[in-house]
Amino acid sequence: MATHILLTGGSRGIGAAIAATLHERGAKVFAAASADADLSSAGGPALLWEKALERLDGRVDVLINNAGIFEASPLDGPDEVWMEEWRRTMTINLEASASLCRSAVLEWGGAGITGRIINVASRAAYRGDSPAHWHYAASKAGMVGMTKTIARGYAAEGILAFAICPGFTMTGMADDYLASRGGDALLADIPLGRVAEPGEIATIAAFLALDAPPSMTGAIIDANGASYVR
Repeated sequence: MATHILLTGGSRGIGAAIAATLHERGAKVFAAASADADLSSAGGPALLWEKALERLDGRVDVLINNAGIFEASPLDGPDEVWMEEWRRTMTINLEASASLCRSAVLEWGGAGITGRIINVASRAAYRGDSPAHWHYAASKAGMVGMTKTIARGYAAEGILAFAICPGFTMTGMADDYLASRGGDALLADIPLGRVAEPGEIATIAAFLALDAPPSMTGAIIDANGASYVR
């Protein structure tokens, strides 16, 4: 029986690569995009969960929270603008993921169903990010803390949780950032000598969704070319 997977941020970049890899593995994937639900709105995540149940024949086996934004928030901006940029990033990157995780745990736990949650966080959760991205690093650190909490709280019910912490990955978003930070100098900080490819992150996500043994629950998988090791 095919594994039914809800993937957010599935239309491009890492998300599109994850969707393609999972399809190749025989999974049934709802690769949700912004057109399917507005994750910045209060009711967006709940709407997306219900839509996923409709698209996946009433069953979600795996939730992959990949949707996120990476928008600069200069420290010297106006107070109200700076705080609004914080709220937007935390809402989309962390709160929407939390809401979907909650829907999954309530759906599975109440019915005795096993399931897996995979949160795509970032190297920034541990290493931090640029001075204009305090909020991004904080949102990804929150995802890691949430993943560990879910893993510890619900393992006995067969609900497993993992996180992936990529470093720079060759998506459009990463391309812009590399260019803005001087490209070559930034790459010099990566011992591997290059940023990750989306397919590499997709391979990790597919392993966690379909193959990882239950004893791995709570694992945080790094993929950053040894630019941050812990």
